[in-house]
Amino acid sequence: MSGRPAIEVAAAIIRRGDTILIAQRRADDHLSNLWEFPGGKREAGETFEQCLARELREELGVTARVGRLIHDVTHDYPERSVRLCFFDCELMEGEPKPIHCQDCRWVRAGELQDYRFPPADDELIKLLGK
Repeated sequence: MSGRPAIEVAAAIIRRGDTILIAQRRADDHLSNLWEFPGGKREAGETFEQCLARELREELGVTARVGRLIHDVTHDYPERSVRLCFFDCELMEGEPKPIHCQDCRWVRAGELQDYRFPPADDELIKLLGK
């Protein structure tokens, strides 16, 4: 790791049948236009779970139950270091719509490799594809 403090991010693995929800980053975001598992940066005083519940409301207009941590990774990008905590989540209320992202889609785990994700997600995508 680079020694600089990592930006802490919570992300959701939300399943519907044999599909997983993914979202596309906005053109003006870091890692623009790439696909990701929905979530966002943890604010001061928030737990990862509180952060994720807030981000899912803001980004996709849904309420979700945040479950167990399934993957925790820190990745160094040239411009920043990011710690990503991925949680199993259950959709409780609402249908996901792209509010603060370009698009969102339900895709099969085996199709995740057909989308361009940030390098920090590579290991999780391999795990989900098994």
